Amino acid sequence: MEAERVKSFIVLYRLSKCGVTDEGCAALTSALRSNPSHLRELDVSGNRLGDSGVVCLSSVLENPHCKLEILRLSNCGVTDKGCITLASALTSKPSNLRKISLTGNQLGDSGVLHLSSGLRNPHCKLEILRLSNCGVTDEGCAALASALRSNLRELDLSWNKLGDSGVGFLCSGLKNPHCKLEILRLSKCGVTDEGCAALTSALRSNPSHLRELDVSGNRLGDSGVVCLSSVLENPHCKLEILRLSNCGVTDKGCITLASALTSKPSNLRKISLTGNQLGDSGVLHLSSGLRNPHCKLEILRLSNCGVTDKGCITLASALTSKPSNLRKISLTGNQLGDSGVLHLSSGLRNPHCKLEILRLSNCGVTDEGCAALASALRSNLRELDLSWNKLGDSGVGFLCSGLKNPHCKLEILRLRDCGITDEGCAALALALRSNPSHLREMDLSNNKQGDSGCELLTALMNSSHYKLKKLLIFSQTSIPETVTTEW
Repeated sequence: MEAERVKSFIVLYRLSKCGVTDEGCAALTSALRSNPSHLRELDVSGNRLGDSGVVCLSSVLENPHCKLEILRLSNCGVTDKGCITLASALTSKPSNLRKISLTGNQLGDSGVLHLSSGLRNPHCKLEILRLSNCGVTDEGCAALASALRSNLRELDLSWNKLGDSGVGFLCSGLKNPHCKLEILRLSKCGVTDEGCAALTSALRSNPSHLRELDVSGNRLGDSGVVCLSSVLENPHCKLEILRLSNCGVTDKGCITLASALTSKPSNLRKISLTGNQLGDSGVLHLSSGLRNPHCKLEILRLSNCGVTDKGCITLASALTSKPSNLRKISLTGNQLGDSGVLHLSSGLRNPHCKLEILRLSNCGVTDEGCAALASALRSNLRELDLSWNKLGDSGVGFLCSGLKNPHCKLEILRLRDCGITDEGCAALALALRSNPSHLREMDLSNNKQGDSGCELLTALMNSSHYKLKKLLIFSQTSIPETVTTEW
């Protein structure tokens, strides 16, 4: 057993935010040279290593016995000078590096130029490159365009000022028949509908392998979405995940998205529309697409989209369509109220509904909504988030009646900041003692329970008779984190 622990430690070495400097890097380098054979992943993120520290690490990477595959150097004070030695390491023979994260370093375009030269080398096997918030502009994109003919499968350029011109350069690389890129992240890059038109052209090209595209936080508007929707209907488009959070989309953009969902064949499995003012009319259009038998969408994120109980009526109808492929829906931050939850619950109870994850954090739900959800827990639901709603102990009581049902399959329940006291904890403990309870994880942070409530629940975790393995009770913050958390 001790030998297994040592081997695991050697395979993965984490020193994130440990106050390591270039001096510590030199010592680490010496150690890695002595026995580098087992190390597969090294994380030194959040340390002020600087370029000198990277020079030390790069010398190890060039060692023929080095088997390192993943290197995390986020927020390490690296500049373009450090990229010169990293590029050299990428071209070593053999090179085993498959993933590098340089997020939060001011590499600039010159740094990206050096890395691109390394990527173009036939000995380079790098598949994942993360350059989020690295001071890259369109000039850096021009250098990366030619490097897309490499083994690169994932590229993250989020939080850089690329603009439409930068995206244009990248698209020239995407069209290359040798480009194998599957994931492209361009969140918060200053892209507009003009950049969307260039992406659309690239995605129409026969060799495009792109499976995931993230353009969140860009002002694409409905015109940008119209461009992307048209390419989704193209039979050569392989896109499965599309992130459009905070892109200025309205209900008009939803019309074209709904049409794209019904295309044959439709490869789209996940759409994120969080932070767009779609309203109930937008949800109405999307629901019409969801009901189409050709629609294969499994995950839909509609957090903070201005949806009300009226929008829930059409969503409930989509959940009951045959066949229904939806597995996850997030409606966090919409004022659905109890009436909205009532409509959703009716959909969940339908035998055709396959929904497994439902997030209703900060949706204006009270105990009345919990009463409706209680009967819906006999469905396929595996995860339910009701955080930041005023449920109180009475609301928890209703949920507990559903948890006790032998047909309930719920595994994760989040009730953060819901006004629960010891009384609600006692009800939950009683429900968990019931034989059919599948609950493995529960979040009760930021509630009003005392020692007695905590003791009741923690006692269950110490017993081998129950499935509860993760319990969150206390928290240092009252900020609704789940409102902005992505899947």
